[in-house]
Amino acid sequence: MKKKNISKTSRNNLLNYLLVLVIFAVVQTLSSTGNLSNLLTGLLVPLCVYIIAAISLNLVVGFSGELSLGHAGFMCVGAFSSALFSNAMADLLPSVPRLIGAILVGALTAAVFGVIIGIPVLRLKGDYLAIVTLAFGEIIKNLINILYVGVDENGLHVATSSADLKLGEGGKQIIKGALGVSGTSALYKDIKNYFFLIGVILILITLFIVQNLVNSRSGRAIMSTRDNRIAAESVGINVTKYKLLAFTISAALAGVAGVLYAHNLAMLKVSTFDYNMSILILVYVVLGGIGSLRGSVIATIILYALPELLRGFSTYRMLIYAIVLIAMMLFNWAPAARNWRSRVLEKLKNRAPGKEAA
Repeated sequence: MKKKNISKTSRNNLLNYLLVLVIFAVVQTLSSTGNLSNLLTGLLVPLCVYIIAAISLNLVVGFSGELSLGHAGFMCVGAFSSALFSNAMADLLPSVPRLIGAILVGALTAAVFGVIIGIPVLRLKGDYLAIVTLAFGEIIKNLINILYVGVDENGLHVATSSADLKLGEGGKQIIKGALGVSGTSALYKDIKNYFFLIGVILILITLFIVQNLVNSRSGRAIMSTRDNRIAAESVGINVTKYKLLAFTISAALAGVAGVLYAHNLAMLKVSTFDYNMSILILVYVVLGGIGSLRGSVIATIILYALPELLRGFSTYRMLIYAIVLIAMMLFNWAPAARNWRSRVLEKLKNRAPGKEAA
């Protein structure tokens, strides 16, 4: 029985990898044959960003059982820290090592903020936790909004106004307050065409990290705290420790999504990372099925691309989108939805004419 469970888990994990690889192969085939429009081509990298963000948020919402609305804040931290690193190292490192360094810096910075925020707030539950994480996202956005950062031969300089930022000869201002960071994507012109491939690789890495965590001893402890906190504490599980672990890893992966987002844009502004982005990512997780990584991938692809694909139906675009949202909510991949469907099917079977006659 144990062998069967292990093989089933491995099979599900492989199906998730295979799904991403098949989608990548289809997109590459369409692109090479000229059947992919410029509109859809422009959506590919942002789509990878939101898939990574949705998978990472599912770790907190689906497996840890906590409602977080501050995911955009972690993406914001990862985006700006990595953009700062890329611009500061533009003359010192080639493109590929610099991008790898930017990804590591973004993930590490977001993870640090995850620990700082997680230690006090994870003692809260439900709506209280959601409100505090939402407030964190807004605080981060407003803090970066007043930061002015530059580099010169003496190192890094930080100020709260452009006038206070004193740079030496040859110095370069990178973060410009509300104006954000410009020119980051131009630093990677030589590898810009490979950003979709890089995004797919990052999705696979994200899936690998989350799936291995969930199927590990720590993952079982995380899910036990979700299912029954009192029972988990009674057998010696440190609830706060494991919730913080899930929250920190989720924050780090959100930071990776922010890195990819920042390096794909010519102009990065902090106003992009508002609470609407956090709610949008949560919608992808809920409609894909809470606790279903495959559902998060599929829901993000459908719901992110659908509004753009329906632009030709300008009058009925949002009506069709709303119908799709309702349909996905009813037929998603979450265990609760599967139980609901099984109960409905059981009732229909019991009401069948043949059943009543018997």
